[in-house]
Formats: sequence, C-alpha cells, structure tokens
Amino acid sequence: MKKPSSKKPSVPSALRYTVEVADAAAHLFRVRLLVPDPDEAGQKLSLPVWIPGSYMIREFAKNIVSIAARQAGKRIALNKLDKHAWQTARLRAGQALEVEMTVYAWDLSVRCAHLDQTHGFFNGTQLFLQVAGREHARHLVELVHPAGEAFKDWRVATTLGTAQGLKGAARVGGFGLYAAADYDELVDHPVEMGMFRLLRFNAGGVPHQVAVTGRVRFDEKRLAADLQKICQAQIDMFGGKAPFSRFLFQVMAVGEGYGGLEHRSSTALLCSRNDLPVPGVSSIDERYRGFLGLCSHEYFHSWNVKRIKPAAFLPYRLDVENYTRLLWVFEGFTSYYDDLILVRSGVISQADYLGILARTISGVERTPGRLRQSVAESSFDAWTKYYRQDENSPNAIVSYYTKGALIAAGLDLSIRAATQGKRSLDDVMRHLWQHVYLAGLGVEEGAMPAIVKAATGVDVSRQIAAWAEGTVDVPFDKLLAAVGVGLERKRGNLLSGIGIRTKADGGALKLTHVIDGGSAQRAGLSAGDELVAIDGLRVTGSNLESLLLRYGVGDKLEVQFFRRDELMQTRLTFAAPRNDEYVLIRQPKVSAAVQRLRDDWLRAE
Repeated sequence: MKKPSSKKPSVPSALRYTVEVADAAAHLFRVRLLVPDPDEAGQKLSLPVWIPGSYMIREFAKNIVSIAARQAGKRIALNKLDKHAWQTARLRAGQALEVEMTVYAWDLSVRCAHLDQTHGFFNGTQLFLQVAGREHARHLVELVHPAGEAFKDWRVATTLGTAQGLKGAARVGGFGLYAAADYDELVDHPVEMGMFRLLRFNAGGVPHQVAVTGRVRFDEKRLAADLQKICQAQIDMFGGKAPFSRFLFQVMAVGEGYGGLEHRSSTALLCSRNDLPVPGVSSIDERYRGFLGLCSHEYFHSWNVKRIKPAAFLPYRLDVENYTRLLWVFEGFTSYYDDLILVRSGVISQADYLGILARTISGVERTPGRLRQSVAESSFDAWTKYYRQDENSPNAIVSYYTKGALIAAGLDLSIRAATQGKRSLDDVMRHLWQHVYLAGLGVEEGAMPAIVKAATGVDVSRQIAAWAEGTVDVPFDKLLAAVGVGLERKRGNLLSGIGIRTKADGGALKLTHVIDGGSAQRAGLSAGDELVAIDGLRVTGSNLESLLLRYGVGDKLEVQFFRRDELMQTRLTFAAPRNDEYVLIRQPKVSAAVQRLRDDWLRAE
C-alpha cells in the first residue's frame, strides 16, 4: 500500500491588479494585471459583458482604449477571440504575464465607471480582466493615490477587504492594497475615490457608513438617523443578524439623477442633490422619501438577490445572459418591502405608505402591457425588453418591479387573512433565508408556491398562477378591505382618455407614448409627433391641459402636429378621463381583529 503524501496541495499564486488614474481630464484609468503562473499554451482573458443586478448586456469591453501583454518586459501577441475575450501567444514557463489596459470612464451611473478631476468611481466588471482557470484564486488590488496637488485630499470608500499583513496594505485614506477571495468577490465591491463626506451609524451591531460625493448641503444627522432605523428594521425582520460585517452606502449627488445597484456589503446610489434632507426642515417631502425608498430597496437586496438567489444565478455567468422567470420575486418583493420598511421603521406614516401603494396600483393599471405580458415573462425578457424600452413599451410589457411589488402585497395580505395574522410574507422571506440560502441552494423556477406553503401553510398556487404567470390584476378591493383599508377610484388627468404621454422639449410639446385604445391612437397620432395647435391655438408644454378643459366628451378637435419635418393635421374625438387613479383610506371604524391585522401589517403608529 502506497504511503499517502504529506505534501499539501499547491495553492496558486494570487493575481494582482494595480489601478491608477492615468488622466483624470481625459477620464482614463490605467489597470495593470500580473498573472504569476499563466497558462503556457496561451492565457485566456475576458471582461464581463453585464453586471449582476442590471439585466442588460452592456459590453464593458467597448470602453477599453488600449490593451497590451508582456512577459519579461517583451511584448506578447494578444489575439482577440471575440467582443470581450483575448488569448496570448504561447508563453515561456516560469515567467509572469503582465497585461496593461487603459479604460475610458465617463458613464455617470451606478453600473459602470466615471472619472474626472472631482472623483473616481468604478465597478470591477469594467476594470478587472477575468483570468481563465484562475477565477477562484486570491485576487489582490492596489489602488494608487493620484499624483498632484488637486488630488492630495482624495480618499477611498469601499468594502473590499484590506490585504492584512501584506506590504502596501491599505493605509489612512484608503489607498493601498486590498484582497478578494475570488473573482466574484472582487467585482462585487465598487470603489469610490475623491473628496466625500462620511457619515457613520450602527445597526444590528454592525458599523455602517454613508459616503456622499458631490456639492450638496444636507442634514447629515437626520440622514444617518433615518437610515439607521431602516437598516435596523430589515435586520430585525430577518432574525436580528446582519449578513455582513460592515456596510457602505456610496452616494453620488448630482443635479438630476436616480439609480441604485446592490452589492454584497454596499450599494452604489445616484441621486439629485434635492433628494437629500434640507437642514432645519423636519417634514419629509416626496423627494427625500423617494431617496430613502431607494436606499431601503438596495439594502434589502443584501438578503434578497445577493444571497437568496434564483438557481439560474448559481453561479453568475458574466459572459452571457442569465435567464430566469423569477425577477418578479427578487425585484418585485424587494420593491414591496422597500417602502413597507419605511412605515414599519417609523420614518413615514401609515397614510404616507398607503399613498405610495395607491400610486403604484394606479401606475400599473395605466399600463396596457400588463394585460399582454406576465411578470414571469417580463423577468425572462428583461435582457431584451425591460432594459431596452421604447415608445411602445407601455402597450407591450409590464414591470416586474411594480407589478411584482403588487403581487407581493397581494400575497402578504392573502396569507395574513388566511392565518388570522399568524403568518405573513415575512415568514416566506425568513424561510428563503434559512432553508434556501443557508442550505447553499437557489430558488428553482416554479418553486414559489411550494416555498410559500412550507413557510406559512397557505396554498397560493392559484394566486401565483393568475397574477405572476398570468396577466390577472391583483384584487385589492377585497384584500385591503380585510385589513380595514378602503380603495376608491377617481378620474385621472385629462390626457388619460385621449391616451397620450407628453414631454416638453424646449418650447415644443412632444408625444412620448401613445396608449392603446385611446382616441389619439385612433386619430393617427404617434410617439415622436410634436403638437403644434388645437383648433388653431398654439400648444405648449404648459398649456395643453388648460386648452383641453374647454372640451366635453365627444367634441371634435382639429389637431395640427409635426411628424419629423412635415406639418400634418388630424381630427381627434375628446374622450372622458379614465377612472385609473386610486386612493387608499384607512377605515376609522373597524373591529379589533381587523385593527390588529392592519397594525401587524403596517405596525401601529
């Protein structure tokens, strides 16, 4: 019998990246990659084509300005295999491979990279080449402090782990050496560098930070206090233990902007500076409430989609589309809880929350596409339809965010009613955490009815078949009545019957969408048309509704408009506004049992 070897299996050497500001004014990062033991037959390298959380092929390789490979200082041929992958020529044994590339970074969004003289931001999917066969090796990243007086006060904000014990480990200010256990971890920690304000608070015993970049004066103490309540409420809901050892909100405040992208221990956020709380103002306006909802949404993703995932995402394949019919669960449920957590944490009132829910119901009902596409289909088609919307999208597709949120609300209310408040959708989320994620599993396609029943004892297969796999509206009249909330329908704005959505473009008024079944479509108007006049009176971005106030149902209007550069005319019949605006009202006189159901749902004020 052969004696077992006492030698430990060899551990592949760590890959090392170096990120420098090549030219801030030209928006260029320089990234160097050192591969200590490359494939002698020719090392394959690639850059992801999409980033998890944003389900669209983005072709990050398009931003590579230059790329070159060397071994022992000599240039090595680097052959392009396809739009995002390369392979070196045959390499000499025992010598490291060096790859250097310059990346253009001028996409001010949460998905890509942005660099100028004021700050730098990047996601690893845009800057870090993936080394074939070495995805599970340790990855080191050195962030180099930019040279020059203009950058002397720059700092780094990221949750990427510091390379403890290694020479060059991140120093004060954050520049230096970081480490990730594998490639997936490497690209799941975006980096912000520049001059930013850093807020701190604790939630669930875990340190949280908020790095705010941009010229903005806001109530820092209030923002930190509100976020602390929101984060604590979510941690409590999932059992009182956060799934990370620290968390970072990376906020870019600009003139106008909106967006968020989730990561395993951080989130990148883009907002208008007017979304942040005004110093000295104690009330909460719609813009600040919307920003807190965005923060809540991305934070909830720390559980739902970053850890609890569709089985189709285990593991992520970053070179192709990853298809699933379950985004209505991962984005829709998250969209439900983001605002629900605001009221449960006491940041907004019950009346505020019911107003938000009413607007979501109204928005979904105004979309004819909800009757043509299910949210399961919308989830699958996200890559080609939801993230690539056009002027006909309201007529053809449904949002798995908004209708998914309504389905979550409908399931929650159904479970609460069936169990007299003993179970809820909260139990489903905890079941997913404990019996799916912690078991190392993903959510299989079609598994949600069984998961809900296992968590609550309630069979919701009929509801999911109708609402998620089908195109049936969630029956909120009945569901809300069970928790003492009345639903009223009101007439929408004057444009709803005509069936148009508009946008002011300078002094002109253009049609952005023409809704199926409206009188505008029957009159031959199309998206992109520029309204000129109604019955000889000029139309502008500010006077359309005041002009329409003078017409009654059935009246004929002569409409002049430009289509491209051609002046055209049509005859339009004025139609009554649709009853598509909803109002939710707490019923003042309800039984003690109904009151308990409502308070358990929204939490007592």
